[in-house]
Amino acid sequence: SSTSHTHRPLFVALHCQEVGGKNYEASMTHVDSFIKELLSSDALKDFSRARVYLDKNYKSQEQFTALGCCYFIHESLKNIQQFDFKAKKFRKVVGKEVCSDALPSAAMLEKEKFPQDYFPECKWSRKGFIRTRWALADCAFDLVNIHLFHDASNLVAWEKSPSVYSGTRQKALGFVLDRITDQRFERLPHFIFGDFNFRLDSKQVIESLCSTARMQTVRSTDTNEVDKLIFRESDNDRKVVLQLEKKLFSYINQDVFRENNGTLLLEFDRELSVFKERLHELDISFPPSYPYSEDSSQGKQYMNTRCPSWCDRILMSASAKDLLPENEEKSITYDNIGPSVCMGDHKVQTSLCVCQCRYTWYANTFQNEHQSEFSMQTPLLLDERWRS
Repeated sequence: SSTSHTHRPLFVALHCQEVGGKNYEASMTHVDSFIKELLSSDALKDFSRARVYLDKNYKSQEQFTALGCCYFIHESLKNIQQFDFKAKKFRKVVGKEVCSDALPSAAMLEKEKFPQDYFPECKWSRKGFIRTRWALADCAFDLVNIHLFHDASNLVAWEKSPSVYSGTRQKALGFVLDRITDQRFERLPHFIFGDFNFRLDSKQVIESLCSTARMQTVRSTDTNEVDKLIFRESDNDRKVVLQLEKKLFSYINQDVFRENNGTLLLEFDRELSVFKERLHELDISFPPSYPYSEDSSQGKQYMNTRCPSWCDRILMSASAKDLLPENEEKSITYDNIGPSVCMGDHKVQTSLCVCQCRYTWYANTFQNEHQSEFSMQTPLLLDERWRS
């Protein structure tokens, strides 16, 4: 609400992942009431049109992605159209529509779930993407909601550089890029924002953080597999610097991830480099967006579950980046929202810039504070100079 009031957006795009939350079977019923409340909120009272797409059918294992896309259009924005992927033409956006029951057959979006063999460790992965296409005056573009695979085990992620999980995400993101740029439809500028689950290079960041420490390996008595790694200082009473387990990353000094917004660790943020010819990003100047504490009183604290990383990002194609005027570069911000507020285990990222297509984009990535219901990621704003 405060962000909307500050920037006065004309077009807001909200991308959600994990619709229904971690316990979606029990919590999915809350989603409809949340959307109803959102549509009737004071922050959106001047938004006369809306399109909401929610993938809620968790009983369909082959298709369920738990993704959701919400688009809100201000009453003063006159010329906006959405693409019909079946009819292959743009249609004028009128009124408010919420679609959740027949999402696989919806004509106004493309939804795909990644093949199961991309992540065989997970019996039922919900990862995938949704694409919508929009035309504002003379500017047409794609918005892609994405959720990539996580690191299932800190111990496995540590084994080699880059990790096996990094390779899985690379394969899935390549799949998305190939799909949204194939020959079925005209290729347009695209903005991709969501939970990429990008992680720091675990092996190298641990070697850097624990450069003077000695490693102790603890194995399971039953299987002899590595159960935990303990890094201790060689002196100073052999104080524990880091303890690493499958779902534990307990480092002695969390401030290293917050000081100077953690930018000293950006050298270990390398997963996007594989796509440097296909995807671009504004400079990061905010602390790692994950995994924040879900305790409402610990808004700045990281959980000791994973190495803090920049999982939530806003990426764009080269053609989309070309929409950003060079002379307005200083007016572009790429930051988070609610740095001191509990918003679930992910923080909001926001980008504000002016595009040459005469519109201002407001983009952010957001995980809802009500993690039991669902987590979210957002964009978009249009400059009030172009209301007609």
